[in-house]
Amino acid sequence: MSDFSGMEDLLQDFLVEAGDLLSGVDNKLVDLERTPHDRALLNEIFRGFHTIKGGAGFLNATEMVTLCHLTENLFDLLRNGQLTVTPEVLDVILLATSSVRTMFGELERGMQPKPAAPELISSLRLAIAGELKGGNASAPAAPAAPVAAPVVPVAAVMPAAASTDLDWNGLYAAVTGTPAPVAEPVVVAAPVVAADSGLTDSAAEQIIKNAVGRRETDKPGYQGPPGGRRDSEKVRDNSIRVDTARLDQVLNLSGEIGLTKNRLNALRSDILNGKSDTDTLHALDVAVSQLDLLVSDLQNAVMKTRMQPIGRLFQKYPRIARDLARSLGKDVEMVLTGEETEIDKTMIEDLSDPIIHLIRNAVDHGVEAMQDRAAAGKPEKSIVRLEARQEGDHILILVADDGRGMNAERLRAKAVEKGLITDEEANTMDERQSFNLIFLPGFSTAAQISDVSGRGVGMDVVRTNIQKLNGTIDIRSEQGKGTTFIISLPLTLAILPVLLVCLNEQPFAVPLSMVREILPIHSAEVQELGGRATMVVRGEVLPIVTLAGLLGWPQDRVPEYGVLMQTAEQSFILAIDSFAGREDAVIKSLDDFRPKGVAGVSTLSNGQIVLILDMKELLGGMGDQRNVTRAQLLLEHKSFALAA
Repeated sequence: MSDFSGMEDLLQDFLVEAGDLLSGVDNKLVDLERTPHDRALLNEIFRGFHTIKGGAGFLNATEMVTLCHLTENLFDLLRNGQLTVTPEVLDVILLATSSVRTMFGELERGMQPKPAAPELISSLRLAIAGELKGGNASAPAAPAAPVAAPVVPVAAVMPAAASTDLDWNGLYAAVTGTPAPVAEPVVVAAPVVAADSGLTDSAAEQIIKNAVGRRETDKPGYQGPPGGRRDSEKVRDNSIRVDTARLDQVLNLSGEIGLTKNRLNALRSDILNGKSDTDTLHALDVAVSQLDLLVSDLQNAVMKTRMQPIGRLFQKYPRIARDLARSLGKDVEMVLTGEETEIDKTMIEDLSDPIIHLIRNAVDHGVEAMQDRAAAGKPEKSIVRLEARQEGDHILILVADDGRGMNAERLRAKAVEKGLITDEEANTMDERQSFNLIFLPGFSTAAQISDVSGRGVGMDVVRTNIQKLNGTIDIRSEQGKGTTFIISLPLTLAILPVLLVCLNEQPFAVPLSMVREILPIHSAEVQELGGRATMVVRGEVLPIVTLAGLLGWPQDRVPEYGVLMQTAEQSFILAIDSFAGREDAVIKSLDDFRPKGVAGVSTLSNGQIVLILDMKELLGGMGDQRNVTRAQLLLEHKSFALAA
């Protein structure tokens, strides 16, 4: 049974508000590390902990109140100049925010939070007393040797000097007749990270878990049983923050549509009564045109209510980058740009893990150690840039570093060595195709980190998650200058621009984001290379794949058109009979029954139902069977049979 029966609404409001506050505090703490004497920043962080403490008090979450109260006291001394911000103090504060985040998780499950670690409480008290020394066991910066951190009994959690507090030791002695037990000190050994070693998976995952409350099943490449969605996500998925101005716009448009509906009803009555003169028909045309405009505006207004600033997603990443860099002995600054860019709310949750993985790779393997940067004439401080911007009907998200870059030749050699590609394929690859090799499953392991900058571990999972959002991921890299990952996403998942292609007069929809151009197929331009039908488009040899072959239908006639399509792995020409134009499809999912290669269905303007094809699934399921020869494509074997 929940510890918060009857307070569920209050609890959820607190979790949403306090979660945003805590993420903001994390970002401000990273800024505070760079400007430790910023009084305004200290005041903002103090107010953040004070607000969280107040909300926790309403919920009677006493352990959270205790932890926030101690941290608040520490910041009161810092902002008044009685103490100064040191790396050791900041480490303890960051551990406190991680502990508060853990308590949020317990609240989400309807349980009162457990007490914070005694070592953390002890470290906070030492910091308040100005007695916190470097190398304290609670700090995440790895000391060279184990450091003893005493476990503080529950009685020590509350200040003994406060006149209003109970003497828990005395109460225990009065009730039991024996003195209160004193816990033995516990030795906590912090992990040692060598300056030239990579960050282990377990260490990195622990840092990410501390920062964002991540589960083991969220880890990229996780192959175990699915962990399911967090209980908190099941609740929060159904809520969204909407600017009241947008709701007012929706309300106004709804009222305008109601007035237009009344006008149409009046005109309908006139026409049914035999009034069909020119003025009546003109008025009907005007009313229908106005309704069309209003419905389009309403659709756009409703879509905007789903849009959220991507800054809500970005705000947790500086803390992750800071903790990872500190564990590796690197100096990394994360720069955020375009936080006001808006993106569909449903995408924000699904983008979290892919971006975490890209940032982890940038900090761990992309940027060099400080001594290596100095030897290369670079500043010791590395810059990892996270940027979002809108270009047309797409959102671009960039994760860039100024590190060592990627070596295309080494990537090709490693792929050949692991048997992922042949020597012939490697020799025909350009630089862009070579970079995309890191998306192959199993391309690299930890043992090859130094050879290929460590990129590729779990990158196939990153690409798969991006493709589930109908997006693409591209790589730009220059040796010695750095690497940039470019994620391109549609503005919304609710409406998908598609191209309608036809096979035997039956329309199918393919995502317009994959379409580059439409070409006529002339038999004289079709060539055969390696047993495959191909065409040369602006100097590039592209294989031809028939839509009939992908769907398993018989090919009854020679395709007249080819759609040049591009995925993250390859470009190819999809041979079709004809095409019927472009549509903005409203996707209806097939949850109970989804045929292979079908992403969903939509209804055309004429009422016809059309299948939206999942090209990646179709191409992956066919393997080599998707290849056709020139004779099969042009039905030359049938011509020979008729002539005989």
